[in-house]
Amino acid sequence: MGTRAAEGWSALRLSTRSEYGVIACCELARHHGGGPIPLKAVAEEQGIPEAYLEQVVAVLRRAGLVRSIRGAQGGYVLSRSPEKITVGDVVRVLEGPIAPVGCVTEARSPEATCARQGGCVARPVWEKLRDSMAQVLDSVSLADLVAEAAGRNPGRTGGVGGGRE
Repeated sequence: MGTRAAEGWSALRLSTRSEYGVIACCELARHHGGGPIPLKAVAEEQGIPEAYLEQVVAVLRRAGLVRSIRGAQGGYVLSRSPEKITVGDVVRVLEGPIAPVGCVTEARSPEATCARQGGCVARPVWEKLRDSMAQVLDSVSLADLVAEAAGRNPGRTGGVGGGRE
């Protein structure tokens, strides 16, 4: 019997909800100040299924990261400037607290306790991994991602992710 890694399992992999959420927020950041963007445009630009994107953006809206604008020229906008929203903000809304394993979740909930907590030999590495993941996600704003994408593709007028193949 092979190991999980050898079989293609990855416990540290973020879901497509987070991937699509970050991409959608970056599209909104790219157009920040230019009015609302219809989800259909984001979905087409990025090759994301529109129905799934609607579900993801609904969660982001309920959390207050994006706002919907109704009407013929409606769509979505970021609720704050792109410099003030981090990748960590988006990931936490869509995935929950950062935690490589349940016993070291950022939330420090009762469910995060473990019978081996006091003597677990692996706990220090899980805590370091959690803290490192949180530090990276929290150190990158949507504005940073948009600027980086523009730098990689200086003449490109399209979206931040370049579309999915």
